[in-house]
Amino acid sequence: MGGAVGTGLFLGSAQVIQSAGPSIILGYAIVGLIAFLIMRQMGEMIVEEPVAGSFSYFSQKYWGRFAGFLSGWNYWVVYILVAMTELTAIAKYIHYWWPHIPAWISTLFFFIVVTCLNLGNVKFYGESEFWLAIIKVVAVISMILFGLFLLLTAGTESTASFTNLWQHGGFFPHGFSGLFYMLAFLMFAFGGIELIGMTAAEAENPEKSIPQAINQVIFRILIFYVASLAIIMSLIPWNQLDLGGLDKSPFVMIFSQLGINWAAHLLNFIILTAALSVYNSGMYANSRMLYGLAVQGNAPKVFAKVSKQGVPMPAVIFSSVLIFGCVLLNYFVPEQALSHLMYMAVAALVLNWAIISFTHLKFKRAIQQEGKTVKFPALFSPLSNYLVLAFIVMILYIMWTQGFKESVILIPVWIMFMFGLFKFLKWNKSL
Repeated sequence: MGGAVGTGLFLGSAQVIQSAGPSIILGYAIVGLIAFLIMRQMGEMIVEEPVAGSFSYFSQKYWGRFAGFLSGWNYWVVYILVAMTELTAIAKYIHYWWPHIPAWISTLFFFIVVTCLNLGNVKFYGESEFWLAIIKVVAVISMILFGLFLLLTAGTESTASFTNLWQHGGFFPHGFSGLFYMLAFLMFAFGGIELIGMTAAEAENPEKSIPQAINQVIFRILIFYVASLAIIMSLIPWNQLDLGGLDKSPFVMIFSQLGINWAAHLLNFIILTAALSVYNSGMYANSRMLYGLAVQGNAPKVFAKVSKQGVPMPAVIFSSVLIFGCVLLNYFVPEQALSHLMYMAVAALVLNWAIISFTHLKFKRAIQQEGKTVKFPALFSPLSNYLVLAFIVMILYIMWTQGFKESVILIPVWIMFMFGLFKFLKWNKSL
């Protein structure tokens, strides 16, 4: 959850609330279910073969050399974009306290801190990520309990009431279309939930720990996404929230409008650590995927080198150099940086989820031909695979019709570019 619960929920939900109202709760439940089905599909594969760079490994083994090449590099790009997005969001949280600090200074400072964390021992990274993640986990649960307390003790003059979820225009104040066209935006909030596939090779007992972690995800989605939004949207009517587009977190602004300033400041700090946690996870994922690509022969051999502590130093440094582009983006176009990065990340994520689900279909076919029994079968496969793929087509349609054609067009352009690079490297005998 450290790789998932971040900007998409705490900051990105502002735009969705303005469009969908209380039905955002249903939206998170729908996208969360799709994410869970994908995790079960991936979990079946990684429990059978816990390897480094699992996405590209399975794509290459069951689909072909180019599929592995594309899958690995695309996942690497996903987390470059996610890391840049979270780093950009961090500047907005700092701006809440110190509006005079330029965004690029905040991003540069935290870029240096997180890069240094990832250059250290993996155990040190694990400890730092554990504490960053546990802060937001405890905070979200505490916020839910505090919100419940405010709702149950609310007086007659208070705006806090569960009826806010269906009054003020109803559960779907702008009709179902208000929610439907926001599903692509909601998808960003779950980008990173599949990060568990990157940890399989370094887990002590993957046959036990991976299924446990994946099965707990559905309950965590209900708590962190569904319950938290249900509570905060009960405290103040959705149409009375001063959100200001993508610039303000509804979690912070609700308590600020209620006059509970200490809670607003505390939540802003929690959300800041949440973004750091996702950025930290993203840096980890980037370096491990690049290392996995190098081991498979799909990236320069230099990225397969590790330090005495087992850290893929060249992979960490190269990934961080590209993420540094976020600092430049915040220097030149600070206002547009976040929205552009989020939709570029969704485009890469769409391709990533499609590859995982399609690869799983090929994996199932190979397993059945061998007559093997898997240890952790995916739910309702192959029906769940077709459901996931249909959902992805729907997301592309939403992005196309809602003014983000560039993000959709980028997908085939990216695939063609990677295919050309793949053919060139093969011809050059670099692969």
